[in-house]
Amino acid sequence: MSSTSVRRTVSAFARSARLARRAGYDGVEIMGSEGYLVNQFLAARTNRRTDRWGGDARGRMSFAVEAARAVRDAVGDDFLVLYRISLLDLVEGGQTWEEVVELASLLEEAGVSVLNTGIGWHEARIPTIITQVPRGAWTGLTARLRAEVSVPVMASNRINAPQMAETLLTDGTADLVSMARPLLADPAFVAKAAEGRADEINTCIACNQACLDRIFVGKRASCLVNPRAGRETELVLSPTRQVRTVAVVGAGPAGLASAVSAAERGHRVTLYEAGEELGGQFRLAMRVPGKDDFAETLRYYRRRLEVLGVDVRLSTRADAGALAGFDEVVLATGVRPRVPDLPGVDHPSVVTYADVLAGSVVPGPRVAVVGAGGIGVDVSHFLTHVETDLAGWMARWGVGDPAEHRGGLVPKDLPEPAREVWLLQRKETRIGAGLGKTSGWAHRLNLRDAGVHQVTGVAYDRIDDEGLHITVGGKPQVLAVDHVVLCAGQESVRELADALPQAHVIGGADVAAELDAERAIRQGTELAARL
Repeated sequence: MSSTSVRRTVSAFARSARLARRAGYDGVEIMGSEGYLVNQFLAARTNRRTDRWGGDARGRMSFAVEAARAVRDAVGDDFLVLYRISLLDLVEGGQTWEEVVELASLLEEAGVSVLNTGIGWHEARIPTIITQVPRGAWTGLTARLRAEVSVPVMASNRINAPQMAETLLTDGTADLVSMARPLLADPAFVAKAAEGRADEINTCIACNQACLDRIFVGKRASCLVNPRAGRETELVLSPTRQVRTVAVVGAGPAGLASAVSAAERGHRVTLYEAGEELGGQFRLAMRVPGKDDFAETLRYYRRRLEVLGVDVRLSTRADAGALAGFDEVVLATGVRPRVPDLPGVDHPSVVTYADVLAGSVVPGPRVAVVGAGGIGVDVSHFLTHVETDLAGWMARWGVGDPAEHRGGLVPKDLPEPAREVWLLQRKETRIGAGLGKTSGWAHRLNLRDAGVHQVTGVAYDRIDDEGLHITVGGKPQVLAVDHVVLCAGQESVRELADALPQAHVIGGADVAAELDAERAIRQGTELAARL
């Protein structure tokens, strides 16, 4: 950018703020974090200028400070000007803590009303908001900044419950709390918290599958746990004009979504579940390290079923006779692990991913995972994971104190993996290529850091007492493993569907595809809207 272009951009910030005020907004936020333009001016990594907009640290701050001052001058004193400040760049050549504090002081002098806190550039190879990041992981830095300034400071990133937000306010960590994805998951979040109904909040699980993963490929944002997000005028759950009796068979994500949504419309719903607990495949997913928040979705559904008065019948296997008297029957009977046609697949060492994640089998120290889709990746992480506290999580990802390490980067301190794992795939493409855009890279790093042997182009020969016999690149070999875990896909449970051709079939019972909870919940909600 030429100096003229820089000055023109500063003026554009001011003009945008002026237009926002004319449009009726109460404030604006300047995005100075996440590696966008303002943040790029601040970091030595990207700012190599030698004019007044670069050079030393104070020079690199000039653009941010001038933009903030121009915005304040444009909107007057009675208008909120927030600035999202990067506390931890997490990239080489990022800012030091001393620079962050100096910038905060200059921004305060320039008229910024509130400092919101951001963590990490998009280019950073450390996760900052996805589900495997511990809740409130970055709030310690928020508290440190708050002690350095007099304007209010806002906490953000992986705060998804009102109880946590309240604690951050009362213990002096922050003056305000910023949330985005939790309000996609439940637009009534604030109202429910204010009314003492926090147990009815549909919690964001930080999966990114339907929000950020879509945004970054130019699609409309929605939410895995709330498919009505972004479709409020299209997917409408209006009160029914004709109350019907509805039987829902299966209490996985699809069945739960269908039962709750139908009951919200006023239908009389009975939910049958053959198992002892609600949740289906979600109960397996929440056992994967870093996916603990999936349990919050089941907590939400349990509470909604109770509030709506749904007749829930656990440990009850519905048959065609029991379903005969209902006006509508919804079959959400889910999936079972697919067992491939492989010699020796009945060997005692062979187990399914469901056996492992449910805890009915504890694999030995050497394990082969057959199938490297999303489930295979999750299972490999489960098998190698070593539980740590927040400090251990930071060390494992190489996050250090920015007062001592520029950008907050330090060498990773990796724990010894719990097991030696071989993750095997028939295809010759890269393992994990189909994972989510904003989280897949972190899952692949987990595999690499845990020393998982990733093998593609595998032909499976047989399983016997020696182990798993495979051929790779024309060369036969034997993996002397204690267990072989099958992650070779799923097959739909459709026995009832064949007996009840008029029933509505949704979720995994409709299409068995990599435990697609987003599709399952959306299908269940859409069906309920049509009943």
